[in-house]
Amino acid sequence: MLQSRTMQPRAQGAQSARDLREANRRFYDLLWSRARLVEPEQFNTWPLIRSLLPESARRLEVAPGLRPRLPLEGTQFVDISAPAVAQLRRRSAHAVLGEITSLPFADGAFDLVCAMDIIEHVDDDDGAFSELSRVAKPGGTLLLSVPLHPARWTPFDDVVGHKRRYEPQCLMAKLTQHQLAVVSSAMFGMQPRSSLLVNLGMWWLTHHRERAMWWYNRALMPLGLRFQKRLDLSPGMIPTDDIDEILLVCQKRELPH
Repeated sequence: MLQSRTMQPRAQGAQSARDLREANRRFYDLLWSRARLVEPEQFNTWPLIRSLLPESARRLEVAPGLRPRLPLEGTQFVDISAPAVAQLRRRSAHAVLGEITSLPFADGAFDLVCAMDIIEHVDDDDGAFSELSRVAKPGGTLLLSVPLHPARWTPFDDVVGHKRRYEPQCLMAKLTQHQLAVVSSAMFGMQPRSSLLVNLGMWWLTHHRERAMWWYNRALMPLGLRFQKRLDLSPGMIPTDDIDEILLVCQKRELPH
């Protein structure tokens, strides 16, 4: 029987870090091996990205899969999925295998760092925040998105490999801890709001995974792109009571000398 929309997530220690990483890798290797790359210009994040490009000569996107938000040309990509890295390279993008908790780059190497829908998948989220902050230059920009409110856990979170949802106050505390200040934010995400659609999708993924992946890549993803809402950014942290997922534009604070 599928979980209800209000069910709490599994205990934090239920999966080891290795088990969680391998479960995520298997899921996304299967997804990306049957997917086409979606160009960054097709996402509602593109106007925001385009506005940041003039000041962002050095760019990094972590775990883009085949849904990169930064331009393929001139961006460094890192992903744990070999099929995703291979397709990015076939498009002449600079892409390497790697993990968000151990990025193979120097301190302050990038003007713009992008990590969409990834930190919630990682066992060691403090390690992930630390690495993202480390490779961003002081004064640089970090874009990230995460799901909110543990009480809104659904079967969708289980199937896509989420480790957690964030309480907004906890999220803000973690950003502050890692020298990241919120400049602006917006409601985000493409998860269906209908619990009936979520449950139906989870049944197909459980019983007919390969066919479900085909339908997602060939039909549901194009429809989702077609009906995206405009990204409505507001200064600072927006009210989060009615938001399932948030996009944050952060700035890496310069440490005092």
